[in-house]
Amino acid sequence: MRKNRGFTLIELLIVVAIIGIIAAIAIPNLLNAINRGRQKRSMADLRTIGTAVEAYAVDMAFYPTYAEGPVDNATFQGFLEPTYVKTVPREDGWRTTFYAASASRFYTLASAARDKVLSGNLASYSAGITSDMDCDIVYSNGSFVQYPEGVQDDG
Repeated sequence: MRKNRGFTLIELLIVVAIIGIIAAIAIPNLLNAINRGRQKRSMADLRTIGTAVEAYAVDMAFYPTYAEGPVDNATFQGFLEPTYVKTVPREDGWRTTFYAASASRFYTLASAARDKVLSGNLASYSAGITSDMDCDIVYSNGSFVQYPEGVQDDG
């Protein structure tokens, strides 16, 4: 007579509990890493647009002029595409349209970040470094005015 070997119900429950604890620790860290990646992608895209605007200004002696609002196909088509950048990024890491404002002497570009709501008009930002995942990312006249750095809070 052979003895059947296998796992008992208690052993299986312990393994399932351990897997649940590991998942409870790992999932928030994964979501935070995904959002940090979206922030970095948005910052890189804003920097790309800003570099193209600066190159345009070097050639023309003034920045391109467009009204404050969401970036669409007409915003940069006559100015930056395809001479200064092949295709201007139009959406940030959260698939929200970038915002832009420009006159002949200044320009401002912004991402509404995770909350997808722009907190003010583009001329009023002066916050500097942020630690909230929902804070806007703003690039103006060749440098970041408001940007994420360090550990990010969930707001």
